Amino acid sequence: MKISKKTISNVVFVIVIALLVIPQTRQPIQVFLQKGIALVKPISINEEKLTTISNYKWMLTDENNNRYNFEEAKGKVVLVNFWATWCPPCIAEMPSFQALYNDYSDKIVFLFVTNDPYTEINSFLEKKNYTFKVHRPVTKYPDYFDISTIPRTFLIDQNGNIIIDESGAANWNSKSVRSTIDKLLK
Repeated sequence: MKISKKTISNVVFVIVIALLVIPQTRQPIQVFLQKGIALVKPISINEEKLTTISNYKWMLTDENNNRYNFEEAKGKVVLVNFWATWCPPCIAEMPSFQALYNDYSDKIVFLFVTNDPYTEINSFLEKKNYTFKVHRPVTKYPDYFDISTIPRTFLIDQNGNIIIDESGAANWNSKSVRSTIDKLLK
């Protein structure tokens, strides 16, 4: 008995749909697809009309309840990433953030911000061997961080100009991002 190409494609389609419906396989598939998208999606570098941060009144806390006052970021290059442990696009871009963090953690301020509980955050970081610190907001964030989707990432220069405002998964370890950061640090 010969199986037609249409039958094979229908079977493959049903298997893919089933894998996407099953919770245990859905997230890994989504993360895999988002990683592929992140590799080809260019990050938009804002060189024209820059949004400038005027309000640095924002308090964050880490897992040890140490407070971070966003005022401390004034005059520094800052990368702020809003994310969650359950978000496939967020998970997809985290390896590129870790690579960037490995090389720039002593040169720029990294603020990874989530509302997830620290039990979930710490489990996620440990499982993936990520070494960056994660913060939770204590006070309402300034208006320019009023986001409706995650992941959302901002790269801010020393003058408070938002150089990059990117939604969705992206490759943060790309040559263009590194080049932009290097220019800001000069």
